[in-house]
Amino acid sequence: MSRTIITVATTGAFPTKEHNPAVPLTPREIADDVFECWQAGAAIAHLHMRDAQGKGTMDKARFVETVGRIREKCDIVLNLTTSGDLAATDETRMAHIIEIEPELASYDAGTMNWGHSTLFVNHPLFLEKLGRTMVEHGIRPEIEVFDAGMYYNAAYYMKQGVIKAPGWFQFVLGAPGGTAATVENLVYLKSLLPPDAIWSAFGIGAAHLPILFATIGLGGHVRVGMEDNVFYAKGRLAANNAEFVARAARLIREANNEPATPADARSILSLKGAAS
Repeated sequence: MSRTIITVATTGAFPTKEHNPAVPLTPREIADDVFECWQAGAAIAHLHMRDAQGKGTMDKARFVETVGRIREKCDIVLNLTTSGDLAATDETRMAHIIEIEPELASYDAGTMNWGHSTLFVNHPLFLEKLGRTMVEHGIRPEIEVFDAGMYYNAAYYMKQGVIKAPGWFQFVLGAPGGTAATVENLVYLKSLLPPDAIWSAFGIGAAHLPILFATIGLGGHVRVGMEDNVFYAKGRLAANNAEFVARAARLIREANNEPATPADARSILSLKGAAS
């Protein structure tokens, strides 16, 4: 059977316990939550950190503590964000991945308006610096694509050798200022990829389920979690992130595939932790 990678994005930079009391915020909460998601079938955990006030932070010490706690519990592949605080500097966006050297880290391949009042800045000079840093430290970029232009940016950086091909692409649909979360847009973005690319997708908020269904049907990998959606169903908050993972695993099996294990994900993505 084919293996489908489930990534869980547990926390993000924005949802709070006011949105859903189950959103994990502290290093201990995040580590415990990731462990439950690994038990439910997640192969990759995409990690953001929060400060003492619950706001997004790139605090290296919190990443180090959280990663250490997770590593005591399970072998899930870790994907560390490089964009967890819109006020972060280029240096603080990379310091934790240089220190920890995770197998994956996010690579947001362009700048965009985030809604109508905020800029999500990924300057070309930063993207070049980030890409070369990832190559130097053996970190594979998860190329986050919010619109078609970001795909073309990533293709350019691959051609220049800033990041390595084939790409591991994550289509982010429904972000404010990004491409709308429709099945038609997902099909279009997928059509841009070269044959050797590996891809995943998710829809934010109410678009979570339609994009999940479509991605499985199109043969992609999937991402779920409270970074993107705090509701399990209309009007019903998710009990925890593991509930999202368990549903994705059931749907994958209904499609005659199997959820990938962390070892499967390492093999599919040619990660440095893969068995030789």
